[in-house]
Amino acid sequence: MPEHITALAGATGHLGGLVAKALRARGAGVRAIVRPGSAPETTASLRELGAQVVEADYADTAQLARACEGTSCVVSTLAGLRDTMVNAQSQLLDAAVAASVPRFIPSDFAIDFYRMPDGYNRNLDWRREFSVRLDAAPIAATSILNGMFMELLAGQAPFILTRFHRVVYWEHPDQPMDFTTIHDTAAYTAAAALDPTTPRFLRIAGDVASARELARIASEVHGERFKLFRAGKLSRFEKLIRFVKRVAPGKNEVYPPWQGMQYMHNMYDGRVKLEPLDNLRYAGLTWTSIRELLANEIATS
Repeated sequence: MPEHITALAGATGHLGGLVAKALRARGAGVRAIVRPGSAPETTASLRELGAQVVEADYADTAQLARACEGTSCVVSTLAGLRDTMVNAQSQLLDAAVAASVPRFIPSDFAIDFYRMPDGYNRNLDWRREFSVRLDAAPIAATSILNGMFMELLAGQAPFILTRFHRVVYWEHPDQPMDFTTIHDTAAYTAAAALDPTTPRFLRIAGDVASARELARIASEVHGERFKLFRAGKLSRFEKLIRFVKRVAPGKNEVYPPWQGMQYMHNMYDGRVKLEPLDNLRYAGLTWTSIRELLANEIATS
């Protein structure tokens, strides 16, 4: 039986599955907490890794507490609307405390939203709301902040417009921004889960680049010049976001169109820049660069 067992919530998701794999690679035990009725193919892949799969209803704190018993850390990679990010995580937190688990890593994986006031990003507001409950709980907590998932640069996030050979920026072309791949974030999270000395915050970035640097990297990788495109001032961007929210509310969607716009606005705002970075805390980790990510996208397309 491994000495360290980590309780992992959200293990059937992409990030959670990678965290489970990284923990097992380090020789640690994984107790994957899944909702009743989870798809057999997702739980089967976890069992193939050697993880223990435990079903628990997030409305039943006692059941969740039993799932957390005997673990050294609870890691949450849950994703969803407020009912998940605040309510379900609060149930998980209460369960961890009831089971006397010493440490909790919340699903905070993002830019440094703790530096932003409420109202600038709905999904991050929920994380900040949960953090108030987390800081009041009798348990050691560590938030891992990783900037934006770098994979979004390959198409989903409108920073690099490959078809038009443009890099879009709002107001500040030289504002440095933090990007980390999901894989690298998972590897770091696994290391942190096994480290009993983690501080309240750990900040990582696989690569840091401004819009101007993104244009240079894209130009070199594609062998064609990518130009900067100034979309306007951040104040104009705010008005555009409010307009999109009116015409496409997306209230019950986790990632409506304006949610990505809010995130992009936050990154160009600058207040969310991660400082200082804790990339060197754990030896043996490698970091994917933006150049590597874009080159791999071309090679596999």
